[in-house]
Amino acid sequence: MDNLFDVAVIGAGPGGYVAAIRCAQLGLNTVCIDDWKNGQGKPSLGGTCLNVGCIPSKALLESSENFERAGHKFAEHGIRVAGLSVDVPAMIARKDKIVKAFTGGIGMLFKKNKVTAIHGRGTLQKRADKDDSWEIRVSAEGKAQSVCARHIIIATGSTPRVLKSAPVDGMNVLDNAGALALQQIPGKLAIIGAGVIGLELGSVWRRLGAEVTLLEAQADFLPAADEQVAKEAYKALTRDTGLVIHTGVEISSTRTDEQGVEIEYVDRDRNAQKLKVDKLIVAVGRVPNTTGLGAEETGLKCDERGYISVDEFCQTNLPDVYAIGDVVRGPMLAHKASEEGVAVAERIASIRQGGADSAGHVDLGMMPWVIYTAPEIAWVGKTEQALKAEGITYKTGQFPFMANGRARALGETAGFVKVLADAETDRILGVHMVGPYVSEMIAEAVVAMEFSASSEDLARIVHAHPSLSESLHEAALDADKRAIHI
Repeated sequence: MDNLFDVAVIGAGPGGYVAAIRCAQLGLNTVCIDDWKNGQGKPSLGGTCLNVGCIPSKALLESSENFERAGHKFAEHGIRVAGLSVDVPAMIARKDKIVKAFTGGIGMLFKKNKVTAIHGRGTLQKRADKDDSWEIRVSAEGKAQSVCARHIIIATGSTPRVLKSAPVDGMNVLDNAGALALQQIPGKLAIIGAGVIGLELGSVWRRLGAEVTLLEAQADFLPAADEQVAKEAYKALTRDTGLVIHTGVEISSTRTDEQGVEIEYVDRDRNAQKLKVDKLIVAVGRVPNTTGLGAEETGLKCDERGYISVDEFCQTNLPDVYAIGDVVRGPMLAHKASEEGVAVAERIASIRQGGADSAGHVDLGMMPWVIYTAPEIAWVGKTEQALKAEGITYKTGQFPFMANGRARALGETAGFVKVLADAETDRILGVHMVGPYVSEMIAEAVVAMEFSASSEDLARIVHAHPSLSESLHEAALDADKRAIHI
């Protein structure tokens, strides 16, 4: 059969396209089915991340940070900038160009690796008895076709969570996609949600001149982060960036008119409040995307929150059907989805080649987190509050960027690095950072933890001088109370 594949991947986001390429590298005849369309209505690979998420948001963050530096930080370097202005449409066009390059690049990678790409919505149909394959119905533009595959990888990602009290209209009330396409700077902007998406989008438009207020339902700011890091980040973001952040907020209603959006909410002290803004962004998290997948018809098991149930190898309850990325348990991170895609591809190849069925594994406890604000926030492993809750005895080493030569030269001295190590074995249990370029520094901590390193191991490794990474070195030294430069 021409339409019988070894593997069919449903979804071409960071999990799906990586899984498809790795399957093809391992000699598996692979098809990737994806229904994403760009703003021009054309098929566009890469999912949320490349089209309206990770990549475009980082492009705008960089543009807005350059503007911020030119307006407020260049002067201390002796650089004078006169007549500074920002061309928002040009900024958006640059972002779109980057997105187009990357989404088109996936198509070229598919061709290079001989992955068949089919545009359309894939729906799991049934398992055929004659060849133990699954049938997938692919629908697009009112037409449908069927493809069959012996193994299925579901990588359909997630969609923005809907807030009934603030329905998105695409004009004044926006989701993350709309927030990345604004053609002018709003005078006043509100964002419901102070998580990763809310903080990053808020940072973009605040730097460009908008008054930005974030309304967060949770009582604590960034509760997933280390408490000390969250406090330092809150202080820096409100003091230096100028974001206004309210936690413990309950949204009552929103109303739009010609002048903008009026938000009624209850603050953490249970007082009724009103806020009038030009634009409102709803960024209250994301939910797994299983709509139209055929879960009920095929008996694919999902949990009470809508996530597809999988085991430690991303295997679902259906034979030869796997699921990865945002649609399963674990953090909704692009790199987590990609690594799960690789692991599943290698597991399928191992099984088909008669090898052990245990190949491929992803340790969710070693997953790095990054928030690309200024200062950046990054961490891996256990937080201090988690260690306390679990009754694990630990020791702490910490070093501020204020005492780091490279940070001083950059003029970016906010924040610190913290190392948490087991009190008895000295094994590193967690590393937490807030400061300049910690998105790049966190990789060293991940490598160290993956190899079960101790804080002494990090302390004994030579770090280049002057470099930001010396702060991690000094924090490791401080775990043994022998930091040199503080």
